[in-house]
Amino acid sequence: MPRGAQSTREQIGPWLRDYERAWRSEGAAALREIFAADASYRLSPYDDPVVGLDAIAAMWEREREGPDEKFTMVSDVVAVDGDTAVVRVEVRYGGPPVQEYRDLWVVRLDRDGRCRAFEEWPFWPGQPLTPR
Repeated sequence: MPRGAQSTREQIGPWLRDYERAWRSEGAAALREIFAADASYRLSPYDDPVVGLDAIAAMWEREREGPDEKFTMVSDVVAVDGDTAVVRVEVRYGGPPVQEYRDLWVVRLDRDGRCRAFEEWPFWPGQPLTPR
């Protein structure tokens, strides 16, 4: 189904499912379905963006253990404004040790439903709220 005629609110649910499916897939080919060729991806709000599909694919492969990685992911769309969605995401990796993140994602989609800008705000248990 072409996504270009849908609103961002209608696009973001399927995009989130496709993101999780891509993370669980072998290699990085599935990224072409969910990210624009010139997309930017920030691992945290203060990191420089990774730009372009090839660079995102290389980062993706460095950041994950592989398609057999054990994790659960639950997401909740917090807000949508125009082409931008804010999503609360909870991810629990099976470990050991068990690793848990609660993230806010800022996802900007293009007319085709591909992400053109992704920014992650990761939080985890024990993370200090202020620099020490």
